[in-house]
Formats: sequence, structure tokens, C-alpha cells
Amino acid sequence: MTKFIDLRNHPTLVSSVLLILVGLALNLIPSRLAIMFGIPLYLDCTGTIITAMLGGNLPAVIVGFCSNAINGISEPETMYYGVISIMIAVAATFFYHQRFFTNIPRLFVVIFTFALIGGGVGSLFTYFLYGLNFGQGITAPFAHAFNDVFGYSKFTSQLLADIIIDMLDKGAVVVLAMFIFRFVSRRLKNHLNQVFLRDSSNRDANKNVKHSLLRKVVVMVIVAEVLLGALASSIGFFLYRDNSIKRFVAIAKGVTNSAAHVVDADRIDEFLTVGDSAEGYKDIEEALYGIRSSFPQTKYLYVYKIERDGCHVVFDLDTDGEPGSEPGSVVAFDPSFEPYLPTLLTGGEIEPIVSDDKFGWLLTVYTPLKNASGKTVAYAAADISMDEIKSDEAMFFIKMLSLFFGLSIIIMSIVIELVNRGIVIPVNRMALAAMKFSGTTMIASTMDTEKVNLDKIRNAADRVVGLGIRSFDEIGNLYDSLSSMASDTYNFIARVQAQAERISKMQEVIIMEFAEVVEARDKSTGNHIKKTAAYVEALAEQLKKEGKFADVLTDEFVHKLKRAAPLHDIGKIAVSDLILNKPGKLTDEEFSIMKSHTTEGWKILTKMVEDAGNTIDANYLNESIDMAHYHHEKWDGSGYPTGIKGEEIPLSARIMAVADVFDALVAERVYKKPFTYEKAMAIITEGAGKHFDPDIVETFTHISEKLYSERTRLDQSGSEASIHLDSNAQKS
Repeated sequence: MTKFIDLRNHPTLVSSVLLILVGLALNLIPSRLAIMFGIPLYLDCTGTIITAMLGGNLPAVIVGFCSNAINGISEPETMYYGVISIMIAVAATFFYHQRFFTNIPRLFVVIFTFALIGGGVGSLFTYFLYGLNFGQGITAPFAHAFNDVFGYSKFTSQLLADIIIDMLDKGAVVVLAMFIFRFVSRRLKNHLNQVFLRDSSNRDANKNVKHSLLRKVVVMVIVAEVLLGALASSIGFFLYRDNSIKRFVAIAKGVTNSAAHVVDADRIDEFLTVGDSAEGYKDIEEALYGIRSSFPQTKYLYVYKIERDGCHVVFDLDTDGEPGSEPGSVVAFDPSFEPYLPTLLTGGEIEPIVSDDKFGWLLTVYTPLKNASGKTVAYAAADISMDEIKSDEAMFFIKMLSLFFGLSIIIMSIVIELVNRGIVIPVNRMALAAMKFSGTTMIASTMDTEKVNLDKIRNAADRVVGLGIRSFDEIGNLYDSLSSMASDTYNFIARVQAQAERISKMQEVIIMEFAEVVEARDKSTGNHIKKTAAYVEALAEQLKKEGKFADVLTDEFVHKLKRAAPLHDIGKIAVSDLILNKPGKLTDEEFSIMKSHTTEGWKILTKMVEDAGNTIDANYLNESIDMAHYHHEKWDGSGYPTGIKGEEIPLSARIMAVADVFDALVAERVYKKPFTYEKAMAIITEGAGKHFDPDIVETFTHISEKLYSERTRLDQSGSEASIHLDSNAQKS
């Protein structure tokens, strides 16, 4: 059963074929109409230009060459101009990609370039093929004007006339192509861009590429084509010359064989003695003239008797006003014949001789004349002019180069397209996806483990896997390895993150429990560490919302403050229970010991970070060191333990100072009753610029009432849970 290809399953093939057919129609129909209505233009490359704009180099080259091939059915010589159409296709593709069709000045460059190719190169091509074709066709008026008015040579006049006519023609063609292109829908243009793989990944990936792989392939293909063209042309040239010489040898032998039949060999000596007075001599000479005229390539025709003293003339026809030698005269041997003299003197046959002397480039053939007894008595000789071979060779060479390089450009375009589709674009897509994946994982490696966005990494991995490159070669193998690497990397990061999160939570729980154990020794503080942690987080969020300390207060920094806050009083482990829980006022010595909890906390946390190294998430512990050490420093420098002031105090400690004092004021302690909210805030606001950072106090006043209300509600409910403000409270 016959199976037919379902074209619906091959949209790329259908689109390509349709674009080429439309391009051919736009080339052939306008040119036929121009001929039909006598329009003095060619209009034969509209389709080539519009195809280059919509589909790129390959379909445009095919349209240009096939247009000449179709025209060559009725006019075979048109085939040899296919290379010019291909050059226009390549130029149109280049100009479109370089956006030369977008403004008027650049359009003139496009039109002039097309005119130089079509008119200039085409005129030279015609000259080398057929000689000077002056003053013919639609260029005749311009050619005669340049020749008669300006005094230019016929060659220059014809060249300029061809370029001018072609500028008018290409101007009309470019305008027509742009008009058609303007009415092509955006959807169709995008579809053709996808079909012919105008891929943005090439541009993005090539930003970091110094030497493009496609450019290297193009250079290699061009070099290979040039070398192959030179080799093929040389071989073709020598084969053509060899065949031409063989053809001329056959002509020369035909001439001498005919002469041998006309001349009576038994009367050679009589003709030498009597000359043209001999009976029948004139008739034979007339017959020889007839033979020579039948073969226009024959320059000289003569009959010689070869003797040791020279060539004895029997017949020697006049040539172009140059009289032949008289019968019986002796012509000296030409030096080029010396190698053949022994054979000629014995009456033998010699191979055709090619000589280039004062008589020109000649092919000489000698045919023996034998008498009745079979003895060679003379030779009929013909000199064939080889000058015709030169012009034939030049024409053959130009035609061959035209066809060869026309087909070579098509082959090169196909090779480039295949390399682009099969290698360059897949590699660039993989490189771009790999760069994005690498960038995502690199960012992840520099972040807190719990901050890693697995969704972004998964999306980057999916971009690699989703390329869908299907080839059963090294590119396919590379893609499979890259996809596997992306998937494995994502899975590894996910496992590491899950494990790191578990470890981080375990560390945080252990440290928090340790802090609570220390805090529990102070019977007066209750849930102080949890409440201050909540205040710190809420205050930092509000500061961030109001745009204060924007260069420091990032989401990550706020998160670190929340985790670091519970450790601010860790140094109390070094303070005696008697001092911590003393109901009365501390002595100076006891207060000095109490103040040491800041430096002791700094020492404990610093040693913890140093000893743990990379085995613990020390990111937030660095902030806890600052909080523990400096949370009793004051804005005016009167605090302890170092007496630093203002912005010398770390921001984390300045925030903790407000939270710590506020909780101490409103909380009930063994040595005091809780202050009212109003009294506590009065103390806080009074301390702005003295004890506290005034900017932080200002912000705290915006949220303090809500914080206090939430704290009171939890205290009344008897809950020991930490204060967690809802999102509305935190952002109010």
C-alpha cells in the first residue's frame, strides 16, 4: 500500500516550500509583465529580496538561482547569470539583518550595492562572455549618450549605462519588496523566524564568545569551496583545452586528407619542375582553396616535398593578402621541426605539432602523399590557428566558474544552515541554559541555606531539561549529560538544603534552650528573652518599613536579629544566682559583677563561633555577639562596658537597648512592680538622644502601644508563648 507524507506533520517543510514558491512567483511574474508591456526595467529580483527579509539566506539563494534556472529553459544563457542573483540574495540577507531597510539613507546604500552587482558585475560578465555588446537593449540610449556626449569609450559607456538602468530597476524592486513586506502579518513573520531559526539564544550566548563557531565553519567552507573551485576549474580548463586540441587535430586531418585526395602524388616532381604551368595545376590549386574555405579554422594549407636541404614547395596557398611561396622554391626548416626531420625524410608519419612563433599559435598536421608504388613523395600540411581556443577557453572558464560558484554558494548556504541548526543553535541554547543554571546555583551557594530559593533552581534546571534537543550524535550526548547534571545538581541542592535546615533548626533549638536555662536562673525575668526577641523583630520591621537604615535593614538582617536576640543576656551564666535574684538594691561591687555579663556574653559567643568554625551557622551569631556586648551602651557614651556612643554602637545593639529597657520597665520583678505603659514610654522618650538612638525611639513610639496590648493580653491569659504580632500589627 502506498504511503503518502502527511504535510500537516511537517510545518517547517511546508512553510519553506511555500516561501520559495512565492519568491519565485514574485521574481518571474513582474519580469514577464515588464517584457510584455515594454517597461524598460528587469523587475526580476523582487522575490529574492522579500525571501531574504522573511526567511534569510538559504531560501533567498535558492529563489535567486532557481529563477535563472527556470528562465534558462527558454534562454540557456540566462543560467550563467545565476551567480549574480545569488550575490543579490546574500547581500539582501546581510542588509536586512543589519537593519539597512529601516531608513532612507541606508536604502540608497542597498540600492546602489544591488546596482553594482546587477549592472556592474553583470555588464563585465556579458563582456567576458560575448564581447562588447555596445548600444543594445534598454541601455542603448544611455550608452550612446555617454559615448557621444561625454566621449567615454564604448566599454565604459556600456558599463555606466548598465549601472544606471540597474539603479532604477533595483530602486523599483526594493520599494516593491518593502511594500509587500509591510503588509505581511506579524504572526507570519514570527512563524517564519521560528521556522528559519532566528534564535535569540545565538545573540545572548555569543556575547561571551570571541570566535564564533559558525564563523569558523563559514571560513572553512569558503576556503574549501575556493580550493575546490580552483582545482575543478583547473582540471576543467585543461580537459577543455585537451578536447579542443583533439577537435582541431581532427579538423586538420580532415583538411590534409582531403588535400591528399585532390593532389596527384605521381606528378609531384612535374609540379616542382614546371610549377603552375603544369596541366591541371590550377585546378588542383582551386580545389585546395575550396577545401580550406570549408574549414575556417585553417590558416595555412600547403604541399611540401621534404628534402635534406629544406621544404620544396609544391603548393602554397595565399593567406589574407600574404602570397604563398612559388612552386619549386625551397623553405628552410623551422627549428621546431628539427626533432621530426629524420621521420619526415624517410617518408614516415608524425604526430600533430603545436608551435607558437612569428606565424602565431598554430597546430600543424602532416599527411603523407604516396605515389602508385606506395612511396611517400610529399606531405599535405595544414596549419590550424589556435587563437579560437583562447576565446573559447575564456568563455568556457567564465561559464564554468559562474555555475560552479553559484552552486557552491547554495551548497555553502545549506551546509551553514545544517551546522547552524544541528550544532550552533543547540550548543548556544545549552550554553545559555547552563549559564542561567550556573548563575542560579552560584547565588544559592553564597546565601543562607534556608534562604535558597529551590523554585528558581528547579526552573533553571527545567530550562535545561526542557530544551528537548533530539540528535543521536555528540551534540545529543552532550545534551543528555547536561540535562542529567542539571537534574542531579538540583536534587543534591534540595537534599543539602533539607539537611541544612534540619541542622540549623537543631542548632537554634539547642542554643535557645541554653539561653532559656541561663535566663531561668534569674527568677525575676520570666519570658524576657522571648518578649525582647518579639520586640526586636517588630521594631526592625517597622524601621525597614519607614525606610530608616535602608542600607543595613534587609530582610536577611531582620531575620538574623530575630534569631540573635535571645542570646543577648547569655553572659549572665557567669553571674552568681545570689546577685541575679537579690530582691534589694545591688551594691557597687555587685553591680560591677552584674555589668560583666556583657563582656562574658561576648567572650562566650565569640569562642563558640571560633571553636565551631564552619560546623555551625554563625551568620546570626555574629549579630548576637554585638547584641550581648553592646546592648547596655548608651547613645551619649555613658553606658557600659566600652563607653562607645552614637552610631559607633552597632545597630543591632541599639535596637535591643530599646526593646530590653521597655520590657524591663513594664515587667514585674522581685524588686519592683510593673510600670504603666505611659510611664514606661515617658522614660523611653526621655532617653532619646541620651540613652537611646532617637530615630529608633521615634519608630518605637509608632508600634509600642500595640506591642504592649499584645503583651498584656498574653500575660492575662497566662500563656508563656512568645509574642508574635500578626502581619497587620507588624506593619502598622
